[in-house]
Amino acid sequence: MLKTNENALVEFLLQCQPGQPRTRGNWEVDHHGKPFLLPSIGGITLNVQVGDPAFGWAGDHVEPGVSCTADTHKPFEHPNVGLQLYSCVGNRATIASGEAKGECGTVIGHHGGSEHLIVEFSREVKEKMSYGDTIMIRAKGQGLKLADYPGITLFNLDPELLGKLKIRETGDGVLEVPVTTVVPAVCMGSGIGSAHVAKGDYDIMTSDAETVREYGIDNIRFGDFVALMDHDNRFGRAYRKGAVSIGIVVHSDCLEAGHGPGVTTIMTSAEPLIRPVIDPKANIADLLGIGAAQKGGKEGAQKKPKIRK
Repeated sequence: MLKTNENALVEFLLQCQPGQPRTRGNWEVDHHGKPFLLPSIGGITLNVQVGDPAFGWAGDHVEPGVSCTADTHKPFEHPNVGLQLYSCVGNRATIASGEAKGECGTVIGHHGGSEHLIVEFSREVKEKMSYGDTIMIRAKGQGLKLADYPGITLFNLDPELLGKLKIRETGDGVLEVPVTTVVPAVCMGSGIGSAHVAKGDYDIMTSDAETVREYGIDNIRFGDFVALMDHDNRFGRAYRKGAVSIGIVVHSDCLEAGHGPGVTTIMTSAEPLIRPVIDPKANIADLLGIGAAQKGGKEGAQKKPKIRK
């Protein structure tokens, strides 16, 4: 078992609510120069959940589950900044008002730009929700450290989820981490250069179809844990040869240039101290039995076509 400083972590209760689906209200343009009008960020998204394919949707930057905010009118100000920074992947979310009061969900990650916290609830629960509902996040994990691996930095990760990631200690100072996909540095796009990774995400660019096929990027699902090679996320998002970062996929493929499935960082090292190991079930849905993997659920069998234009 990995030794951590879990007992020293601060645990907050944070408050938020679902955010309405957002649009710029005009045509947008894809990386081929074609205009489009499609669903995008935000909303209580009924038929999209973790474990579903991140490709093939008639949308752009689609967020699975419920997109949450502390103040939709001030996304880059208090209290939404605190909600985004302190909430961690795997944190429990509980609905505190409305018809779905008492129902629980799971934080999946953050989406930068929209400044949304992505929370997974079952479709049955989402059908009962409204945009005025209060959701309480039991936030714990920012500041989590690995006692025996000072060269590996953690962000945005609930310590309980860390224990379920099936990470293997090799005995030579390297951790083997299960991932569904290994992403080359050349594919990382929107979000590079951000000052830190304690909120937001950055995108796996999918404009080059040959590279997408070569690395199996079009097989990525919402909630997949993926390895970002030669990317150092300790003090922002930057290219560094030999570095490795691990993240979770929080939004869908995109049509705009420089964009694609979004990744929230959970682990990073400036040196090759993280060794990704391919595991097709390295997805938060499979690990926690939520979303498409929920027992008795009716949605998990859905397979969306991988349509690329």
